[in-house]
Amino acid sequence: MKIAWEERGDGAPLLLIQGLGYGRWSWAPIVPALAEHYRVLWFDNRGIGDSDRPEGPYTAKLMAADALQVLDEAGIERAHVLGASLGGMIAQELAARSPERVDKLVLCCTTPGGAATVPMPEVTVRLFAEAATLAPEVALRRFVENALAPDASAELIQELFDLRVANPPDPVGWQAQAAAGLGFAGIDGAISAPTLIVTGTEDNVVDPRNSDVLAERIPGAEVRRIENAGHLFFWEQPAAFVGIISEFLQ
Repeated sequence: MKIAWEERGDGAPLLLIQGLGYGRWSWAPIVPALAEHYRVLWFDNRGIGDSDRPEGPYTAKLMAADALQVLDEAGIERAHVLGASLGGMIAQELAARSPERVDKLVLCCTTPGGAATVPMPEVTVRLFAEAATLAPEVALRRFVENALAPDASAELIQELFDLRVANPPDPVGWQAQAAAGLGFAGIDGAISAPTLIVTGTEDNVVDPRNSDVLAERIPGAEVRRIENAGHLFFWEQPAAFVGIISEFLQ
């Protein structure tokens, strides 16, 4: 399996795992600051970007094995792991199944999986239902807006829209990744790594209440909320997010 990855910086290794339909380009707002203190590794999940796109459906467990492959190829025995959205589910699988490879764990805008998950906010459910009736670019812009806080700037919306247009996900790969999220049943009591859970208070994609449910299932987990931030808070408030991460990992 070819998994395309990059690295930057020195220090303790920090592996970044992205969510559904987003390639490694989407870590751009936080990599430079993190790389000042950590050896940051980030990659394209299977099904997107420059990584292989085998037929699906995928599972979070399978995608966690890809993340381990990146660590192996980089010669890293143990790393901090940060996952966002679907990447948070992958990170949970990684921490539960290979605890010896994970130092500290950061789970962002994600869910506990299975029946414990607080359902997707109604505004996003409606958007998915309406998307098929909209022109593709109109639907894409709506999805970008929905992933940000209501008061997100027009400049940020346009920047992300342009990046999404320039980096379109493979439809088959997107469906295969989506299956991994839908099929994630959760990890109950199996994570021993010190864990930080981060959510945006205005997340319209993953209900912020999932962070509290998830924290109840991981011993000693801490929850941090970024005020007035949506699902993509690492784009909306990168400095605040990096500060929260750095405080936890130091």
